[in-house]
Amino acid sequence: MSTHLPRQTTTPDGQPSTDADRRVAVRFSDVTHEYGSSGRGDDRTVTALRDVSFDVRAGEIVGLEGPSGSGKSTILHAVSGLLVPAEGSIELHGTDLTALSDAERTRLRRRHVGIVFQRFHLLPSLSARANVALPLVQAGVPRKTRRERAESLLEEVGLGDRITHLPGELSGGERQRVAIARALVTDPDVIVADEPTGELDTATGASVLELLTDIGRDRAMVVASHDDETLAVADRVVTLRDGRVVVNEG
Repeated sequence: MSTHLPRQTTTPDGQPSTDADRRVAVRFSDVTHEYGSSGRGDDRTVTALRDVSFDVRAGEIVGLEGPSGSGKSTILHAVSGLLVPAEGSIELHGTDLTALSDAERTRLRRRHVGIVFQRFHLLPSLSARANVALPLVQAGVPRKTRRERAESLLEEVGLGDRITHLPGELSGGERQRVAIARALVTDPDVIVADEPTGELDTATGASVLELLTDIGRDRAMVVASHDDETLAVADRVVTLRDGRVVVNEG
């Protein structure tokens, strides 16, 4: 694996921060989760996570690595509040997601979590601007504010001249930048990214990683990947095997 070089973050007075200065944004405590084996006509289950514990601090990028089926995607779904584990707790800025109703978790996710998917998940009939603004529609933000916020973010990710383009008119790297802008549009505290460079060539992937590193400076970020170059931007890498944490290196 590539060497992991920690990024320097600062406190409000401009001094280099330490771990103690950065609050815990995400906390997994003894999380276990199982999936039922569908289509078999029996009660067998598959253990996706077993006694998983780790923290992610504000301003920290944590990478998740491990073979397919090791639990990476399950962790991302749990951080996002998309699933409730069978055992353990998951705290988002001190709020235990496992104690909330489905509606409460949805509200918390829409406000505090941004998601970057490997295959972009853009709506093909909507412009780049409309795709970015979509989470604000769900939040009831006025149309003028939505457009201004989406356009500003597209400018920030280098797509100011692609605002009205449809996803089919954009390159893979441009589509991923739209997806990143969409993840940022609600100004979330936490970003989760699933193989964010998996669909991109090496050069385009490098530019997306640079963008992710930049936006992660004041947010907590969890990035799942098989790619060493992607994991190299992390401050710390959590290695999973068969649903268990086997390495948690800083």
